Amino acid sequence: MSLAYQSIIALEEQLNKSVIGQENVVRALILSLISGGHVLLEGLPGTAKTRSVKLLAENLNIAFGRIQFTPDLLPSDVTGSEVYREVNGKPDLSFKPGPIFNSIVLADEINRAPAKVQAALLEAMEEKTVTAAGVTNNLPNPFMVLATQNPIEQEGTYPLPEAQMDRFLMKVEVFYPDADSELDIIRLVRSEEQDAKSDNDSNQAQPHFDINTVLEGKEAIKTIHISETVEKYIVDLVMATRKPELYPNGSLSRWISVGASPRASIALDRCARASAWIEGRDFVSPDDVRAVIHAVLGHRITLTFDAAADSISSKEVINEILDLVVLA
Repeated sequence: MSLAYQSIIALEEQLNKSVIGQENVVRALILSLISGGHVLLEGLPGTAKTRSVKLLAENLNIAFGRIQFTPDLLPSDVTGSEVYREVNGKPDLSFKPGPIFNSIVLADEINRAPAKVQAALLEAMEEKTVTAAGVTNNLPNPFMVLATQNPIEQEGTYPLPEAQMDRFLMKVEVFYPDADSELDIIRLVRSEEQDAKSDNDSNQAQPHFDINTVLEGKEAIKTIHISETVEKYIVDLVMATRKPELYPNGSLSRWISVGASPRASIALDRCARASAWIEGRDFVSPDDVRAVIHAVLGHRITLTFDAAADSISSKEVINEILDLVVLA
């Protein structure tokens, strides 16, 4: 295997040691990192969402920026603004970059900021540029936004519109760890506190991974082979969300109000290739598609009132789609 592959696998193993019981979150971060996409993490407080992002940036030793979203935040607080100053006795306006100009950006509690701030962030995510006073400024490469939101606190929040949710490559639900993982977390935190108290640099040092290996990984997944059969499988899965009436044996037509956009097909293709590469294969299997479909498709479909009344989640809808859509 290539050096890039070995480095990415080692990075995933290192993150799993520091973020206990959240293997699905770590895998989503790795897949999105090498796929060049962004991730929305939705979970209850204390489930290591922020910790996961910070440790990813620390291990890669790249620029990290955090934006704590609040209702009084302005777009310029995210993207930056022009600052007046005097240069050689003459007035001058110069652009001061905001926290968006980092390789990894944590958008903490993104649903607490008003729509215009969300739009400013999501425009930067899509275009990977920020324009100020007619000048376009490129964002760094790699550039990755990891946004978090709390699913239970809705007071004083501004839910992301469906069109903006679509711009996230993956949405991952973060749950509380099990009892064994909880015990390991207590021991890990206690160990970190002891290491911090001591002056032993070897204990405090974090291993760093070369960011160039990530860029090489991004190039490597472009060469992963995907057969026409798997391509059609991806298309059929997405089309099932748009034309659920084609599957009268199931309940899709009663559960789905709006289907997924073409971004879903692109994301499934990209994430499936990344999954195959992480698993050490040079081709995509249907299992790779199934492994990422919940994180890729779940936030891209709108459910009906009937589904809500029946307490049907997007996960259950996708499971139904997987049962009904047959690999040709």
